[in-house]
Amino acid sequence: MPTTLTLGHGRHSAFHQLNGIIGCMDAVDGEILDELRVNGRASFSELGRLIGLSTNATAARVRRLERNGVIIGYRAILGSDVPASEEGLEAFIDVRLDPGRNSEDFLAWTRRIPEVRDAVHVTGAYDYLVHIRVPSTVALDRLLRSLKNDGGATHTQTRLALR
Repeated sequence: MPTTLTLGHGRHSAFHQLNGIIGCMDAVDGEILDELRVNGRASFSELGRLIGLSTNATAARVRRLERNGVIIGYRAILGSDVPASEEGLEAFIDVRLDPGRNSEDFLAWTRRIPEVRDAVHVTGAYDYLVHIRVPSTVALDRLLRSLKNDGGATHTQTRLALR
């Protein structure tokens, strides 16, 4: 089962992002984090072989990274968390809610919609950014209509991901 590494202070670049914040990391720590991001279940022995350290030295470094809050956890990625196919449309919808719409009710509504991957509260002209995946433009149109009729959106702006 694939796992991913959860890093403290962001998730983008293991060494470069975190070293500026933590200040106690070196390039070997960065290599460890890069390897754990690919395989969070790698043993200390396997990690050591990949980066050129003994098992004990690798274990000590990983434990230090955990203790210092650089690594804050490990998690399983379930098959149901990954789209079965990359076919269809991936979109990001900026949503402005009706002033009378309760935010918690809106979030509860999004959790009932299987096409919604995530909904985050944002600053700016819109209230939420909703990440979706739908099989077609017809399904996108249906979702947008439901977002306005049932979800409480007064304005939306949709952007399609081209990757």
